[in-house]
Amino acid sequence: MSGCGCEIEIKNREQARVLILLLAINGVMFIAEIAAGIIADSTALIADSLDMLADATVYAIGLYAVGRSLLVKAKAAHISGIFQVMLGLGVFFDITRRFITGSEPESMMMIAMGIAALIANSICLMLIYKHRQGDIHMRASWIFSTNDVIANLGVICSGALVAWLGSSWPDLIIGLVIAMLVIRGGIYIIKDAKDEKNASQIHQK
Repeated sequence: MSGCGCEIEIKNREQARVLILLLAINGVMFIAEIAAGIIADSTALIADSLDMLADATVYAIGLYAVGRSLLVKAKAAHISGIFQVMLGLGVFFDITRRFITGSEPESMMMIAMGIAALIANSICLMLIYKHRQGDIHMRASWIFSTNDVIANLGVICSGALVAWLGSSWPDLIIGLVIAMLVIRGGIYIIKDAKDEKNASQIHQK
């Protein structure tokens, strides 16, 4: 029925359903990865787990924004971006600590957990694919899920290099790369959110 708002309501329901699934997957994987990262003494796994936590927060905030005004969605995305940057900086501090005190990462656990996370994030990418060009909170979800897959591949490669070289350096380097990906994604979303807010305010005038 034209003008009834049915299409918008269906779109909002679809977005909410996708975000709930993404939130659940990333929440479970955060718990699994942070535990594995601590046990395996792996910076890369801990960095990836915090990336999962950041994404879960992004999806929770995005879920709040579903069905609300463009300005509210832009503000929600802005908060998500700030949180991503803060977590990325937290990873930098952990890398610095491990560089000073040393670490002995368990390569096999890194590889196994990296593969599990890659499968989980590949599912997330398939879920969000349809909405990747949608509202800003959905675009943010797509960007973070894409970064996650890259980070997971990095963890797997890091585990293989740790086993091959017998050194913790690959773990520290991949942890650093993941932190940079998280921060870069956060900065991109903050910029996108500012542009969206400005456009929304101009439209309102």
